[in-house]
Amino acid sequence: MLHRVKKQVDINKGKWIGIGGKFEEGESPDECLRREVREETGLTLTEFQFRGVVTFLCNDSGSDQYMYLFTATGWTGELNPDCSEGDLAWVPKGKVLDLPIWEGDEIFLKLLAEDASPFLLTLDYRSEGERLVRAVLNGKTIGSNG
Repeated sequence: MLHRVKKQVDINKGKWIGIGGKFEEGESPDECLRREVREETGLTLTEFQFRGVVTFLCNDSGSDQYMYLFTATGWTGELNPDCSEGDLAWVPKGKVLDLPIWEGDEIFLKLLAEDASPFLLTLDYRSEGERLVRAVLNGKTIGSNG
């Protein structure tokens, strides 16, 4: 997990998030995954699994985002703790939900922990900014926000 504490202006400041980033031109999701993991951690993935797609509907910014989710079970190299994005740490799966994370991240992190089939999840933060106002999993509104 990545604790976002290094950038002064960061929507994720103080939160724990998974590693990742934006696509480079002409890059596929798995190519982006491998590059971002290598850049942020120093590790080279050898085994990974596609787990789902998350759509973030964002507050009036016009910058809705799509996140491809993967989990990894194989890698080579040593973790490089010197990440410009924040502090990297191995966190036991059972402790991840105890960290300060985004409300919507809790939904997909639980799905990953439950080894759910690949899923489509939409997280709507538009009306409240940092507060999740709606979550839609595989076409069905979930939780008490809907």
